[in-house]
Amino acid sequence: MLVGVGFAGVLTISLLVNLVGYFQAPPEPTAEEGFHRHPKELALKTDGPFGQFDRQQLQRGFQVYKEVCAGCHSLNLVSFRDLHQLGYNEAEVKAIANQWAIEVPSVNPETGEAATRKAIPSDKFPSPYANETAARAANNNALPPDLSLMAKARHDGPAYIYSLLTGYQAQPAKLLAEFPATKTPEGLHYNPYFANLNIAMPPPLTADGQVTYADQTPATVDQMAKDVSAFLLWTAEPNLQSRHKSGLAVLAFLIIATVLGYLSYRNIWAEAKRKVAPKGALDPENKVKRTRASKKAGIAG
Repeated sequence: MLVGVGFAGVLTISLLVNLVGYFQAPPEPTAEEGFHRHPKELALKTDGPFGQFDRQQLQRGFQVYKEVCAGCHSLNLVSFRDLHQLGYNEAEVKAIANQWAIEVPSVNPETGEAATRKAIPSDKFPSPYANETAARAANNNALPPDLSLMAKARHDGPAYIYSLLTGYQAQPAKLLAEFPATKTPEGLHYNPYFANLNIAMPPPLTADGQVTYADQTPATVDQMAKDVSAFLLWTAEPNLQSRHKSGLAVLAFLIIATVLGYLSYRNIWAEAKRKVAPKGALDPENKVKRTRASKKAGIAG
């Protein structure tokens, strides 16, 4: 017991010392606290329990990834044949795989040496770099992340991606006035939607019309950012529609089961009357009965 009291005392003293230190020398405000922004609102057709993927938007987002993002970012968990879910037929998937700019690592069967080959539908999307060292060497020591699960790896995933892609801007004068030491270093880019405000990735979407959509949708920077965000939501959650359908089926089952349970209760127990003792244990009549029962059983007192 004394050990427990002593331990509690030490913890109390430690807490008080830290509280005094906090109020005497509170932590200084940081640039991130004052200038970091939460992601913008992004409305997608997948929102809500009845949401479904927009295949045209997913195909547009895939085009943006292919023409803009694939040069630096991989999709290691996605296969070419998964593009069937976006509405591409078998011939189109084979053509996309065969014409992919980055070939798949392989081995020359004649010499046993490392080689590359054209991709086939069963292959994963190949990484643009041979390894992490090569990736960092080509990107000022920054490592471009794999995008397969990016929409799940970040809070407000698609909205975060959309905000990041459209959030590049000049560093505010107010920020430099309040925090002179936070001037964006050379080789980095100011983006208030990035955690520490400075990101190594240059703006990938720089002008309207950077890609040409097959469905004639105007390829504004905002539209391209929305489309690739929707595509990356699909790469992270390809079974999202199935989960929505399963959830609705389970919800319907629970509602029906609840109604049936209530009706059964009403049918079986509605006419039954609960029997409640009208008198308590201290009632004189009950005391007499208890005393007689105790004597009969040979229980003293």
